[in-house]
Amino acid sequence: QLQLVESGGGLVQPGGSLRLSCAASGFTMDYYLIGWFRQAPGKAREGVACINKNGGSANYADFVKGRFTISRDSAKNAVYLQMNSLEYEDTAVYYCAAEERAYHSGTACPAYLFKSWGQGTQVTVSS
Repeated sequence: QLQLVESGGGLVQPGGSLRLSCAASGFTMDYYLIGWFRQAPGKAREGVACINKNGGSANYADFVKGRFTISRDSAKNAVYLQMNSLEYEDTAVYYCAAEERAYHSGTACPAYLFKSWGQGTQVTVSS
């Protein structure tokens, strides 16, 4: 059974950094398109970043370019989202998602590409 578990969220001051982790069981993440999404209270879920399978390219939403980095750790079967220069507007629940039969280029992946989702981790940016 395919499972995704996010971790690493928390409370951080504006300008600070966090690294989110997405750990997988039941499948090898290297062979899947992996996306990070977020949802703030009262807002729709939006794509943040995604990374193509088999060493493929990464794509980012315009609002995180230069601040966030998505990466893989094949040995740990995990994908990370390094978030720097955090802003109040980055406060949200962050989710990772996986899809085997998809490839994406351009900005962050749309949610409809993904069938498998984690439960999310809360990120709060506050002074």
